Amino acid sequence: MKVFLRENIHPKALELLHSRAEILSDWEQLGQADAIITRNLKLPHSLLVQAPYLKVIAIHGTGGDGVDLDYCREQGITVLYVPYRNSDSVAELIVALTLSLLRRLPLADRKVIAGEIKQTAPAFLYGHELGGKVVGLVGVGDIARRAARIFGQGFGCSLIGYDPAFPHDLADPLGIQSCQTLEELMSKADIINVSVHLSPSTEHLINASRLALCKPEAILIHTARGGVVDEDALFHALKKGQLAGAACDVWQQEPPTPDHPLVGLDNVLATPHLGANTEEALERVGVRVVEELFTVLDGGRAEFTYTAPGEGGDPAHG
Repeated sequence: MKVFLRENIHPKALELLHSRAEILSDWEQLGQADAIITRNLKLPHSLLVQAPYLKVIAIHGTGGDGVDLDYCREQGITVLYVPYRNSDSVAELIVALTLSLLRRLPLADRKVIAGEIKQTAPAFLYGHELGGKVVGLVGVGDIARRAARIFGQGFGCSLIGYDPAFPHDLADPLGIQSCQTLEELMSKADIINVSVHLSPSTEHLINASRLALCKPEAILIHTARGGVVDEDALFHALKKGQLAGAACDVWQQEPPTPDHPLVGLDNVLATPHLGANTEEALERVGVRVVEELFTVLDGGRAEFTYTAPGEGGDPAHG
């Protein structure tokens, strides 16, 4: 079997892949591929038509927005994905970004490096405690629930949630109180965490009108997918003081460039899609992706698919 792979995967996953497959990495070899493994590689129609032998696309994670799923359905190509195995890493990043913003750590670091700190504990670096804050979860899938457990049990935060896929009655053992509308959540939360998949219904879900509802002391944490948050609207909301800060790990164009308007703001923390970028998560996801790819090429069915011959996709929510 021949597998097209242009991105890094964990060494244990790569070793497993080498045990049974020939790995192709040059674009000129795409036409020979039986399968493709993608982390962030976009696979539009224009690329997929160059792979006539393609049977499987294995997504290293969950996001299927970069793959032409309609074409894959038409051609009987299985598109599999691996949920849950990176959820702890993303949830921990959500909490880390929240604490960093509340305590103004990125700004403090920049000011120290620039030699602009003349006294200890300067007033312009006053921060806020996380304990007791209201955390609003936009999307209440696996990642958000794991983050909610840390916020609630670790810091005593109140938890509210709104989910575009399940908009009513989020009965939850973690004590997440359901908001009937996203607008209600935006107006109540001190910390707004965005954890939804990108789809036509969630593109620019966080827009200018909803950002205008925020408390001026609220912060936004965005680890979902670039496009879910309207970046221009977020920039203007921050400049107007409609909310206090934002941390973005995902962007419409990745990685973000130094001239991006948001990157230059003192109350923005920018990271280059690090959510699942831990040793532990990369091993879990990478090994499972290769195992699932082998299963399909051996004639079996993957556990989670967006498309598969003879069935519809049912993406995990999270």
